[in-house]
Amino acid sequence: MHGMNPQGRLQPDQAQADKPQTGGEHVSGSPMLADGKASGLFAEYVESLLNIERVKSILHSAGSIEVGCTPSETLYETRAYRLLHYRQMVSKTAKTPILVIYALINKSYILDLQPDKSWIRSLLSQGFDVYLVDWKAPSSADKYVSFDDYVNCYIDDCVDIVRKKNKVDKVTLHGYCMGATMSVMYTTLHEEKVRNLATIAPVMDAEKDTTVIGNLARHMDVDKMLQSVGNLPSEQLYMCYSVLKPFKQGLNKYINLVQNCSNEQFVENFVRIEKWLYDTPPIAGETFRQWIRDIYQQNLLVKNEMKLGNETIDLTKITVPVLNIIAEEDHLVSPQCSAPLNDMVSSADKRLMRFHTGHVGLIASSYSQNNVLPKVGQWLKTRSQ
Repeated sequence: MHGMNPQGRLQPDQAQADKPQTGGEHVSGSPMLADGKASGLFAEYVESLLNIERVKSILHSAGSIEVGCTPSETLYETRAYRLLHYRQMVSKTAKTPILVIYALINKSYILDLQPDKSWIRSLLSQGFDVYLVDWKAPSSADKYVSFDDYVNCYIDDCVDIVRKKNKVDKVTLHGYCMGATMSVMYTTLHEEKVRNLATIAPVMDAEKDTTVIGNLARHMDVDKMLQSVGNLPSEQLYMCYSVLKPFKQGLNKYINLVQNCSNEQFVENFVRIEKWLYDTPPIAGETFRQWIRDIYQQNLLVKNEMKLGNETIDLTKITVPVLNIIAEEDHLVSPQCSAPLNDMVSSADKRLMRFHTGHVGLIASSYSQNNVLPKVGQWLKTRSQ
């Protein structure tokens, strides 16, 4: 299988080595018909066992599969993040560079999962100059790192680096999920450096978030958590996400894998998504406390009462063009939680795009490549000259 190491490749079917003899005999206790063929029930049983063995091999090799393969260079690096600059694929047609702000949850390679399902590669192919903030896992020393640090220090530094490299005054800020929420925060405070704001599934009006995560967040004792464990451990974060759709994300997905284990394309996509799901870094304690307490429990962001340091996040200050992209079947951020951004900003040029897919399908699927990205690229291109 492409992208897996030799040890992870599926081995030839070994069942032929023990091929039963003809003549209606019982070989190794197996019921046989007069023509020497195994009964249909027994054949299905054997095939199921073989498929389970194949699945074990597939899952064992998941850690070695290639992700994030679009060529890039590390433009700048600190202990908190890497600023990646992707190699242009075509002649640049858009003057304004795009700075992608990923979430602090999971890893950014979901935006560059594989060549035919890469959000980054599609933007490059449409003539954009693309940069990405690739967050590093916080250490125990980062317990008190807050949104103020992420927004007013880390993101602001990256914006300035991109502006300087491209010799432009403004960039397009393009955030996903939690990164979209941070992009909104940044734009309210530093709009003079932002030409366009493009968000994907931002958490905005948390009272309207009906997801399992939203309900869990409203009942967390996040202050006690910060005191006892510091940073939110990756194990707890993965456990939270695993309860969102326990059957679909648990037993059912592995049943589907067993049934499709001979489909190489299905298997490769499954393994990449599985790798990403388990690749959950911790979250800085103070940042997580603000995320839960200020946004989910007190809903301060949409009330224009959330503070970063000494500054208040006021969404009405945003006047730049805004594109808000949401998934109608999102089980991580309810679409009705994301949509209010368009009502809160003061921008005359604003667009809400809705798509019939899920949180990950919105950015890393064939549907995304064929239906979402062409529309997103066209909107950005007309505002990036």
